[in-house]
Amino acid sequence: MGIVKISDLMHENLRVAGNALSRSINSQAEHWMRVGMLTEMHPELDYREVCQLLIQAELAGGLDIASAVTAQAGKPRSPAAANGKR
Repeated sequence: MGIVKISDLMHENLRVAGNALSRSINSQAEHWMRVGMLTEMHPELDYREVCQLLIQAELAGGLDIASAVTAQAGKPRSPAAANGKR
């Protein structure tokens, strides 16, 4: 574990969002990082689909970028991606 430096404004945004969603500042930051990471890895997915990936990852023992990349390498694209939808 390490320390990540963020701006005062981002810290305040994390505090507000965390309070609204009953999460700690750290939990809110981690949630946003996980969503962002999966969005970059899967730009064809919408937010609902990213959340489904997070749930699947949790059921499989947690989100691990190396495993996620390996698992997705051989899978066909989602139906939404095949139809050109985001």
